[in-house]
Amino acid sequence: MTIGVLALQGDVREHLRILTACGASVRPVRRTSELDGLQGIVLPGGESTTIDKLSRVFHLREPLVAALRGGLPAYGSCAGMILLADRVLDGLPDQQTFGGLDVTVRRNAFGRQVDSFEDDVRLEGIDGAAMHAVFIRAPWVEQVGPDVQVLGRVEHARDPAAAGRIIAVRQGALLATSFHPEMSDDARVHRYFVSMVRETA
Repeated sequence: MTIGVLALQGDVREHLRILTACGASVRPVRRTSELDGLQGIVLPGGESTTIDKLSRVFHLREPLVAALRGGLPAYGSCAGMILLADRVLDGLPDQQTFGGLDVTVRRNAFGRQVDSFEDDVRLEGIDGAAMHAVFIRAPWVEQVGPDVQVLGRVEHARDPAAAGRIIAVRQGALLATSFHPEMSDDARVHRYFVSMVRETA
């Protein structure tokens, strides 16, 4: 089983490391040919507008969109959540996404870099104690379509406007979180995604 990590910008090495620890064969993806033979792909945290632009520069956007529409399992963390969303609020005028998740996401919803925070969250389908989640200029989900499963919400918000906001979703073979599990030693989100890939395969 080979899982790729979109390697145009962002937390690429961290995802490669944790996926390897979960028993997956991994591959950074920068070219169209590197999509061949993948059973899943991770869209990392970083800067969603930069990843979008670079995907077009490297002629990777359309093949990746086609792969996702064809059923390739994908996990997006933070910027990756934005890139998987069908609709984005507060994005740049020319910003595009890869799409697939029937959700509306608000970019930088929790605030600027200085507003980054950490929280303990619980996700449906992931057993055990609450996981320590790192939110860096994170989005949240404002609306979900009928086929989208909400897996987690903010539990301990400093800002009342953030209380109860959706931070983790799944729709079929697509998974997304607002936070960065690759920034911690907790591999449960990645193991969950690896199990999704195995189910699809």
